[in-house]
Amino acid sequence: MDFSDWIGNSVTRNDTITQRMVSHFKDSLAPHCFSDQAVPPGLFWCLAPDAVAADQLGQDGHPKLGGFLPEIPYERRMWAGGWLEFHGQFGIGDEVQKTSRIDDITFKSGRSGNLCFVAVMHEFHVAGHLVLRERHDVVYREIVTPAVPKPAPVEPPVPAHRWYVDANPVMLFRYSALTFNGHRIHYDLPYSTGVEGHGGLLVHGPLQATLMLNLASQIAGKQPRKMAYRGVSPLVCGDPIMVDADAAEDGGLACCVRAANGTVTMTAEVTI
Repeated sequence: MDFSDWIGNSVTRNDTITQRMVSHFKDSLAPHCFSDQAVPPGLFWCLAPDAVAADQLGQDGHPKLGGFLPEIPYERRMWAGGWLEFHGQFGIGDEVQKTSRIDDITFKSGRSGNLCFVAVMHEFHVAGHLVLRERHDVVYREIVTPAVPKPAPVEPPVPAHRWYVDANPVMLFRYSALTFNGHRIHYDLPYSTGVEGHGGLLVHGPLQATLMLNLASQIAGKQPRKMAYRGVSPLVCGDPIMVDADAAEDGGLACCVRAANGTVTMTAEVTI
């Protein structure tokens, strides 16, 4: 399969950061939200979502492929990871221009079958100035097996910093609304378990990254300069999850999100 013609495909959308958006974001994450700056870290994932008419949605609730993204022949999609590079801070009232560009499309084979990784670069500008550059890696996988057995409990080490977060179905629903994310694995339990084979509703990848980014900001007392993150395992909502951070050798922070049983579901390297 060759989708090289899609590399370089781009789209530009605009959005405005409103006081309502900021208030609803803070209320949805509270008390796990860094509030020492006008616009909390991670709110940018709420900006300029890919919104299409209802008849342009796929069964999973995502926009059908073939518009901005190519028609990858695999039906399941998940966040694989990415990185953030901050060049400034957003403010309430900012009119933000978001340009998204496909940078790479790679096919691989894994334990769960064939995979396709699509790398998308997002650049956020305000008044012509670059505020944030974000690389987003999304993975598409074919339908080959039912859900992976639930990992055995592990005893997590005690970190220097830890948040316990009640990532319950209401929090997931509110975050889906904030980001206009229609993926049914986050709010439709029969679909998530019966169709996609998960152990319950899944916590969003960007929500996990947002929690690590806010914890790192609270520790540093400011917005970090960079963060690279990687999804390790699906995170099923239910019992309170753990968001951990420790000092790293390079002077930054090593963060992770853990399920209630101690399993690591996402990691991040933060540059202060």
